[in-house]
Amino acid sequence: MVGKGDLAGGSGGMARVTLADVARAAGVDMSTASRVLRGEASQRVREETRVRILKIAEEMQYLANPLARGLRTQRTDTLGIVVPQLDNPVFASAIRGAELEAAERGYSLLISHREPGETATTIAKISRTNRVDGLLVASLDDDEVLRTDLAAARVPFVLMNRILPGAPLSVVLDSRAAARKGVEHLTALGHRRIAHLAGREGGFNARERLQGYRDGLEAAGIAFDEALVGVAGYTAEGGTQAMRALLPQHPTAVLAATLVSAAGAMATLHEAGLRIPEDISVIGLHDAPVAGMLYPALTSVAMPTEEMGRVATGLLIRALGGEDSAPVAPLPPGALVVRGSTGPAPL
Repeated sequence: MVGKGDLAGGSGGMARVTLADVARAAGVDMSTASRVLRGEASQRVREETRVRILKIAEEMQYLANPLARGLRTQRTDTLGIVVPQLDNPVFASAIRGAELEAAERGYSLLISHREPGETATTIAKISRTNRVDGLLVASLDDDEVLRTDLAAARVPFVLMNRILPGAPLSVVLDSRAAARKGVEHLTALGHRRIAHLAGREGGFNARERLQGYRDGLEAAGIAFDEALVGVAGYTAEGGTQAMRALLPQHPTAVLAATLVSAAGAMATLHEAGLRIPEDISVIGLHDAPVAGMLYPALTSVAMPTEEMGRVATGLLIRALGGEDSAPVAPLPPGALVVRGSTGPAPL
């Protein structure tokens, strides 16, 4: 899905702070400001002037541009991508797609990450150093934290698998359809007590997947039971803890919102002495080679994360060229990959 809003980093966004802005605010010429900010001020610059320039530069959030210094243009032909977890196969796949698309179009890709809850400076810092022409952003942060950082970024950006009111461009996966497909597989096997390991509480994708889970239950005539839903977030540890809390509810199957939380859930089930899939079936959203390495191999609903990275990159490059972008529909889920972790409901 794509929309246009007030956070755009183009001509309608906040102007980049320049050396001239700092010099003007400090009441000095640009050569003096430049020497002070490079740490090369001679004894002819009074100490109070030096301190004033440094203070104003900090207040204005001025960062020198190491790549464009001395150049007439600020274009670097480099894009940035910011993800919350580098070791998560979902984000690794999106990065791969972005790298391929960027290379085909003559751009380099700078990869950064910011853990959820980390100080919201990564996105803005990358853009303020002008090391990138635009940004691809996948984030698990709360809306307001993300909104603040993006507003300070001052370059065009595209959100991946996230919708933020007022954000200019986004490409999302159809998580609702994927979750429903997973539940339909389980109900076809005769399962009625199906638990759901949800994503981050209140998050966009968590809401979409929870709704898809409910859609699948409703289609099978199964009443929704809130006691069968646990918040696992997007880590294996979260999956372990949420699954442990749900065991007293005696589910016969589990739909995990991510491959990683599914792996954590399976560890808990093994620890509890439950057989997979004889006693309980497990299915995860997203697929990656690691799914086949779990024991038993994890049944999953494939998601086009690499395609998402490609589409988002193409969208960003078109925006950099001043092209209008038509709305992009949510990318549909891929195939159901049936492996050894799902089977008929126990009698």
